[in-house]
Amino acid sequence: MLGVIGWVIFGVIVGAIAKLLMPGRDPGGILVTMALGIAGALIGGLIGRGLGWYGPNQSAGYLMSIVGAIVLLAIYRAAFVRNA
Repeated sequence: MLGVIGWVIFGVIVGAIAKLLMPGRDPGGILVTMALGIAGALIGGLIGRGLGWYGPNQSAGYLMSIVGAIVLLAIYRAAFVRNA
């Protein structure tokens, strides 16, 4: 149970940092931010493994998690947010 709570807290922190670094209007609240952070950590880990920075059983650090979240946020904005 503590692992799930840790991922949720980590997701909120990473998602919030990504949204601060890439300002703009985004629909969604805390749940979207949390999902963005968790998915960003997974994407960051995949990018890091692809570049040879992490081994097969290592998870991404904060920096790569934020990079992954920013990549996902950019894709999310390109796909779903319309400019008025």
